[in-house]
Amino acid sequence: MRKIENGYCTEYQPLLKDPKEPDETLQIKVPSKTLLMAVAAACIGGTFQYGYNISIINAPTKAVQVFINQTWLDRYNTHISAQLLMLLWSSIVSGFTIGGLVGSSVGGMLAIRFGRKGALLVNNTFALLAALLMGLSYFAGAFELLIIGRFLSGVNAGVGICVQPLYLGEVAPRPLRGAMGMSTSIFLTGGILMGQLIGLKELLGRDEYWPVLLSSTCVPALLQLVLLPWFPESPRYLLIDRANDLACNLALKQLHGEQDYHREREDIEKERLSASGIRPKKPWEMFTDRSVRWQLLTVIVINMAQQLNGINAIYFYTGYVFTQAGIPADQIPYATVGTGACECITALICCGLIEMLGRRALIIGGYFLMALCCICFTVTLTFQDSSSWMPYLSMVCVFAFILSFGLGPGGVTNALITELFTQMTRPAAYMIAGSVNWLSFFFIGMVFPFIVNGLTQYCFLVFLVVCCLVATFIFFVVPETKNKTFLEIEAEFLSRDRKGTVASSTDGFVISTSF
Repeated sequence: MRKIENGYCTEYQPLLKDPKEPDETLQIKVPSKTLLMAVAAACIGGTFQYGYNISIINAPTKAVQVFINQTWLDRYNTHISAQLLMLLWSSIVSGFTIGGLVGSSVGGMLAIRFGRKGALLVNNTFALLAALLMGLSYFAGAFELLIIGRFLSGVNAGVGICVQPLYLGEVAPRPLRGAMGMSTSIFLTGGILMGQLIGLKELLGRDEYWPVLLSSTCVPALLQLVLLPWFPESPRYLLIDRANDLACNLALKQLHGEQDYHREREDIEKERLSASGIRPKKPWEMFTDRSVRWQLLTVIVINMAQQLNGINAIYFYTGYVFTQAGIPADQIPYATVGTGACECITALICCGLIEMLGRRALIIGGYFLMALCCICFTVTLTFQDSSSWMPYLSMVCVFAFILSFGLGPGGVTNALITELFTQMTRPAAYMIAGSVNWLSFFFIGMVFPFIVNGLTQYCFLVFLVVCCLVATFIFFVVPETKNKTFLEIEAEFLSRDRKGTVASSTDGFVISTSF
């Protein structure tokens, strides 16, 4: 690494590089401890909180329904009807989804207004308020507080899953950008696993502990409020959005060290120059910008597919498969923890593979393996009673599907969204991606029961078609992004448009980047 005598505080000086000299930026280096801790601090209140909120709601289902019935009885001296009870419980569960949609819709704006780190810190307000309301609902005798609390938890999750990948993608060095982006999935699956463990009867899964269980979401929020302020804001945000040269250098030195920050500074400076005079895009402006149409279409497709690929159906059938395999009903929660552990381990494996195999190989391979699992699972469910060993083969299909999902779509999707856009379009892209994801989540929640009732085990043939179509789309449309700068990736999409005789420009400014 060459030393620049005057540093970067007063004037930027690009590193001069001999063309014959090997590119140091392509060498995968061990990240600094500060960078790893910053990633952990960002994720603990982001996707970890999201995953934790998804899983802890399952354990207290019966206890909360008893509470609602008792509250209704105390108020009106009559028991609540089964239909109304189910409606209120569905409102508690779906409130999280609606809140997530709201959160993802404002997450990008918060990231621009307060910065990536600032938005994550502000976001904890929703988590703390939600924990307070859900914890007080029992003592106040008000199940309405549960609905509001779950809605606020959803807002927190929506903002977190939008802003956290932004922060990770912008603080990570180029050779480790994919692996750092995988932290989103690692902490999400870790949150799901933690929620499953905390929900066991030996911990907080007993009926009388449900207010404590639901209000325990305050713990990740408090941890982030204590830890994240010690780490810097995104250097890209500081230089490109805030034009704070000194703060950018200090952040880079803190994250990457005095000797290794120069290359990252050079990439950021190139992106700053390309974005000169361009303001951040609004989500609705993205749909009229022809220069990002393929990137935007890709984001919409892969986020819809992440919810519609059958992973929810697998979890729906898990209890049935475990029962058919002879696992006692009271032991099924422990077997379900095994599926959470499988997801978490798979995310860790994907983190090690993403910089070796690339994004395309993992996500395309993951979808094709999931398609194969759909075929196998349909066969095993159809002949479930024909042989004593068939239920065990179904269990293998369950874990194989989860493994394939974790290695492909579950792990790569969020990392890929970061890389397809530049600084001025990335926040809006995450707002759109989050909204599509939450709408698809809501859609599959509404439609899935009818699909299962109508098609039974043959519903996996629908998911088979989805997986094959998405894999084919990615194969023909999405380029490999490994070890490429954001400008190089953008230029590749622009080059594809030019070959298709379509002029690509952004507000009259055409970006030209040579590889």
